[in-house]
This record gives sequence, structure tokens and C-alpha cells, in this order.
Amino acid sequence: IAPVVVSGVLRVLDLLSKSTELRDKLEKNSAYWRKGLTEAGFVLKNGDTPIVPVMLFNAKLAQDFSRDLFDEGIYAIGFFFPVVPKGQARIRTQLSAAHETHHLDKALAAFIKVGKKYGILGKTKEEIVAMYGL
Repeated sequence: IAPVVVSGVLRVLDLLSKSTELRDKLEKNSAYWRKGLTEAGFVLKNGDTPIVPVMLFNAKLAQDFSRDLFDEGIYAIGFFFPVVPKGQARIRTQLSAAHETHHLDKALAAFIKVGKKYGILGKTKEEIVAMYGL
């Protein structure tokens, strides 16, 4: 291993051993975001990571949803086949320790606005698929 790589790894380990502040904030942000989306009625892929997939199941819906979020000032990418399996289209959201609660609230408001537009809030996978297909 190159000395510069070893040096970088040692520095990272040193930083991680001194504080868990950033990791704790990331976990807090992820839980806050997931809770807000769930309470709003979105279907989420299970997990507790900072990557929170909002499941839409339909490729066109994911593209349109992503575009409408962008129009609201939120950049979130729609993933669909061949990136994910057919019928598993989603909006991929990823949290950061740099996010503040007001950032998450703004994004959540945009998600809710767009979710209402497409009539998917509170709908199950089966209901969304019945509305938009796979």
C-alpha cells in the first residue's frame, strides 16, 4: 500500500476515534427524514441507512416526480430499469450530516406537494401500480 494511502487511512481513523458527532447527526437526519416521509404516506424501501429510496414502481412516474421536485428546488434522481429491476422505480434520496432540519423540512414539503399532485400519498404499492402500472 502506498504511504500516502496509509497516511490518509490513519488520519480518518484518528478523526473517527475522537468524535461521533457527524455520524450521530447523520443518523438523526436519516431517522427524521424517514419518519417524515412515512408519516406523509410514502412507500419507502426498508432500511436504516442515509440512502432512503422512495418507491414509485413506475419508470415514467419516477421521471416525472424527479422533474417536479427539481422545479420545487429539490434535486433527487429517479431510478428505474435497467438501474433497478423493472417495477422497482424509485426516487433515491441521500442524507448528509451537513443537512439541517430546515433543509429536510423544505425537501419534505416539496415531496408532499409532488406526492399530492400524483395522488400517491397513503397509497400502497398495489394501489400505485394500479394507478400507473409497472
